[in-house]
Amino acid sequence: MPRLSRRLSGALLILLSAACFGVMPLFGRLAYASGADTQAVLMLRFAIAAACLAAVMVWRREPWPRGKLALGLLAMGGVGYAGQAFCYFSALNHASASLTALLLYTFPVIVTLIAALWLHEPLTQRKLAALGMATLGLALTVGNALNGSPLGITFGLGAALIYSVYIAVGTKLTPKAGALPSSTVVMFGGAITFALAAALHKPALPHTAVGWLAVVAIGVLCSVVAALAFFAGLARVGASEAAMLSTFEPVVTISAAYLLLDERLTAWQLGGGAVIIAAVLLLARAPAANTMPE
Repeated sequence: MPRLSRRLSGALLILLSAACFGVMPLFGRLAYASGADTQAVLMLRFAIAAACLAAVMVWRREPWPRGKLALGLLAMGGVGYAGQAFCYFSALNHASASLTALLLYTFPVIVTLIAALWLHEPLTQRKLAALGMATLGLALTVGNALNGSPLGITFGLGAALIYSVYIAVGTKLTPKAGALPSSTVVMFGGAITFALAAALHKPALPHTAVGWLAVVAIGVLCSVVAALAFFAGLARVGASEAAMLSTFEPVVTISAAYLLLDERLTAWQLGGGAVIIAAVLLLARAPAANTMPE
């Protein structure tokens, strides 16, 4: 019974994480509607998340990464995570939240391809099947949207590609520092990047209380709570099950966008999204499956 309870609590934590990540595009849209631009949203997101995670680090008396490891994690945040986040939130300006979420969720398949080319991991029949399914799903998903939001699709796929490289690099660095210290330093890296950008170009901050609340929600709920819940759940259920449960994220985004933003996906796009999620689930069943929070 204790083992069952541990697995159940782990599954619930992963689902909580996926739900928090899944509603992030909606808060992004609220922030944009209040007059904020992408630079401001991300500067505040990383700053809030870094401060909260640093407080958790101090409370738990976690050791901070040092030397080359710290510099590597800062670079992961300042270049990789910052670039991914910029592409993702820029995509929200040019495409629906649902389409953006589905495009980002091609990242597990891209990671598999990168791992085969860079880390020399074998491409099994299961992985090849998942790659084929994801390619088909992507074609179905972006087909009709090419006429209306090519820039949004470019940013969305750019976010998936950068995130995939970020994860591939992270598999080398994060085990050396630990999940919480790595996440904290990565967030500081992102915060530094957007703080420097703000010094060169003044960001447009939110003009309303709702906009500020949306930005705080992105920093606390969609970054800190989501990441901590993911890592806590990961320790209880393992990478493969966490990867499968994380497919709840685009489902949350699509459902919330439908109910709250009145967004609609075509039948072809829904079918393509289902194929992409099926490909991710197929990869999650492979022994070497990996997933990391956004």
